[in-house]
Amino acid sequence: MPEGVDDRTAQTLMAPSASGAAAHDEVAAQAIALRGGFPENWVPVHKGTDHDVVIVGGGQSGVAIAFALRRAGIARVSVIDAAQRGSEGIWRTTARMKTLRSPKQLPGPELDIPELSFRAWYSARFGDVAYENLQAIPRLDWADYLDWFRDVTGVEVRYEHRLQRIEPVPEGLRLCLEAAGTQRVETCRKLVLATGFPGSGGVKMPAFVKDALPQDFYAHSDAAIDFSALRGRRVAVFGAASSAFDAAASALEEGADSVHLFCRHEDLERFSRMRVLYYPGSVEHFRLLPDDKKWHIMNRFCRRAQGPVPDTVRRATRFKNFHLHLGARDPVLCFDGGSVAVSVNGRSTGLSFDFVIAGTGYRVDLAQRPELANIAGRIALWSDRYRAPEHERNEELARYPYLTPGFAFTAKREGEDSFVKDIHLFTAGAMLSNGRNPAEVSGFGHGIPQLVSAIGGDLFTADAELHVDRVMAPVKPILSSAEFRHSVRMMDEEEHERERVDAGA
Repeated sequence: MPEGVDDRTAQTLMAPSASGAAAHDEVAAQAIALRGGFPENWVPVHKGTDHDVVIVGGGQSGVAIAFALRRAGIARVSVIDAAQRGSEGIWRTTARMKTLRSPKQLPGPELDIPELSFRAWYSARFGDVAYENLQAIPRLDWADYLDWFRDVTGVEVRYEHRLQRIEPVPEGLRLCLEAAGTQRVETCRKLVLATGFPGSGGVKMPAFVKDALPQDFYAHSDAAIDFSALRGRRVAVFGAASSAFDAAASALEEGADSVHLFCRHEDLERFSRMRVLYYPGSVEHFRLLPDDKKWHIMNRFCRRAQGPVPDTVRRATRFKNFHLHLGARDPVLCFDGGSVAVSVNGRSTGLSFDFVIAGTGYRVDLAQRPELANIAGRIALWSDRYRAPEHERNEELARYPYLTPGFAFTAKREGEDSFVKDIHLFTAGAMLSNGRNPAEVSGFGHGIPQLVSAIGGDLFTADAELHVDRVMAPVKPILSSAEFRHSVRMMDEEEHERERVDAGA
């Protein structure tokens, strides 16, 4: 808070301004128009297709991609999401941090239109001073901003539409959908999977948890946990990244009796090693590196999960009933019908718990995705294209899909299954091929234009003959002759000769 500003003044500064919001809506609409608006659709309509592009996922990246495609003149785009309106993405469901972990000044889905940025949105509603005082973007404010961004850009999301299966057909890709309890089939030419962190496989649920406990006694940190139900209960958390600490803090804030967090390493990971990849040259051009260089870099960074950010650690450690156990390896859980006893390092901890949370991250495994299960065996993985030297073997990296620079799948058997190139993966599964998770806010600036350019290029070249016919077709004259007829002076041959003589003199 600025010096000299009391609490009442601060509350006034933070009060949403309806007039400021309405004025900003007009500014945002005008900004889109001033940058060319939405060009006329240039993609020829193919008989038997319902859409040129379908985007699966109506969260921040799915909406931003749809907006960018429309600005590129690709208009037959549909966005679907399995959730109900308001529950898409993670920000109001499974995300539990108080504020975003990205710096507040990072460009987001607005790309090159600053009037659509979070800063512009927030300042219009709460004032410039309020924005300047933000240390980081509040999570729920970010969720509200994304709702506004979707509405002001005119992106429509079809909620309660779940993709169940993808089938290749001559027209493109047949999508088998469940829509509000009914089955339907639609066909598209291009498919973008913008399905978040679990979208490349699923959560990592360790066997020592799921094989030992009834389902009512544990959850992954990615799940929609009812933390109020943990009031007065003893909670064990396994894992030591930010999501694990967020879950621990959430339980304590809801009145858990105690939370014990178990980390298998002797110390918390204190480095954010991936940050060294965030400079513009790497973010934009990592995809151009040879495979051995990509593997060498990611193998080093992915050997251990990214450490927790300081704020989320402090959020948990401020509670006296939070306990951190380092060097807790080889955990064994024993369920007696009512509580869970925990042993680590071959001996009992003497602790019992009422509920267990696995903050153990995600795994890349396309075969685990229901919508990809029937075609996963036809998609190339890194294990199909690159053999790492013995000292760099990494089974987790080997399961990553081998993508094009445009985030498209490639066929496991070259020359076959060409349809997979029309499926683009815009999730963390693209990290090894294209360098970092493109669906993070910090990846939008390069990842979305890269994706849109690839989709546009594929659609254009696939219809090369149609585009040749289009540009070679007769065109109407832009002059009628009325504009210049009154100034015409017709010259016969004798006059031409006289002018040449006069010119020579």
